[in-house]
Amino acid sequence: MGVTGPPGPVMDRDEVDRALARLGAEHEAIETSLLALQDHAGRRLLEGAGLTGVTKERWASTEASITLLWAYFDAYSDALRSARDIRSRRRWSSREDLTELTELLRGESVTVAGSATATANAPTLAGTGKLSESFSLTTLVDRMNDLYASSLDLVVAADAVWSALPARIDLLAAELQRTRQLAHSVGVRPGEHPAGDDLERITHTLTSLREQVISDPLAFWVPTQGSSAPGGGRPDTTVYDREARALEDVRREIDAVLTVRQDAEQRLMRLRDVLSRADRTLAEARTARGEVLAKIAATEVPVVGGPPTVLQEQVAAASEYRRHGQWHRLSPLLESLERKAEDELLRARESLTAVTAPLAVRAELRGRLDAYKAKVARHGLAEDPFLIERYDAARRMLWSAPCDLRVAEQAVLRYQQAAAELLAAPRVPEQGGPQDHRGEQRP
Repeated sequence: MGVTGPPGPVMDRDEVDRALARLGAEHEAIETSLLALQDHAGRRLLEGAGLTGVTKERWASTEASITLLWAYFDAYSDALRSARDIRSRRRWSSREDLTELTELLRGESVTVAGSATATANAPTLAGTGKLSESFSLTTLVDRMNDLYASSLDLVVAADAVWSALPARIDLLAAELQRTRQLAHSVGVRPGEHPAGDDLERITHTLTSLREQVISDPLAFWVPTQGSSAPGGGRPDTTVYDREARALEDVRREIDAVLTVRQDAEQRLMRLRDVLSRADRTLAEARTARGEVLAKIAATEVPVVGGPPTVLQEQVAAASEYRRHGQWHRLSPLLESLERKAEDELLRARESLTAVTAPLAVRAELRGRLDAYKAKVARHGLAEDPFLIERYDAARRMLWSAPCDLRVAEQAVLRYQQAAAELLAAPRVPEQGGPQDHRGEQRP
């Protein structure tokens, strides 16, 4: 929608003809815009909808603006028709005609009846109680531009929300219905499983959201900051997106329950196997503890606990859930039991390690003693009486029961020190017969 030229002195014929041509094109553009607004799908929906909230309030004002737009356009059309009539009186317009045309085209010559503005109740007019109000064509076009832009902005915004959100909500509702049926088939129901409660809440939220979107679309419109284009903005999908994510979470939970239904027996078998290994390990630890107490003296041996009966009871409950098809209860219980069973096996292994630690220490001392004996033998000192005495003392302690590990460790250290001293001492070559490590002739 265009704007006429500024006021000025009396126009000549060429100026008048050019102005009338511009006004004619402008009139056609305005009419096209108004007819497009009148036929806009969003406007027709607004007219027939049961509106509430901010949309109801703003649409009432916009309807008044559209009514006033047509009143302005009619006055504008009348003014243009009058100007054309004056110009068509004669081929060469007289001075009087030109003066009249100048006043019509540039002055405040367009009158809008006060009844029209009062009926429209347009907020852009001051003093709507006047019998009539006069405008220049320029001012009238500016008024129409403002009213048209604000009216189109509301219509486009409402139409954008209606075009986007209800269809998406319907698709999500259909997915929700399929998920509810699937959930019901595996026993996920409201009041019995959190996912069932979530499905119930999502259903109520989507139903309420759709009703609100239909009756008050502008409540779900986020304008673009700084945009002057009509309909500049986007639908607010915050609530929809939140419920879509919630439904996806529920769907994953249902999938987990379905997975449990498919492999429950295998998982229960693996669970029993892990617990059986833990029990065997604990039994081995108890046996080892008795052995340690019999073979090792002066040491603290931790007590070995028995298998937890609570886990066995929970495994029995899991089997009952599987037998009766209560998959929604079996799923979280199996996950919990699998973690607890692994923890129990780890505890049993740690108990066995702690109980057999003294035996491991004894085995390490035995290995160290034999390793030094072999080293001494490689250097030809295996028959040294002093080393033999130290070795026999350490060996008696390590192979006796109960074994005092602290005393045995000291005996092994004494043997190691004696062996190290002999290995470090200088050797005298043999000349007349075998010699001991002090260089003395052996008999």
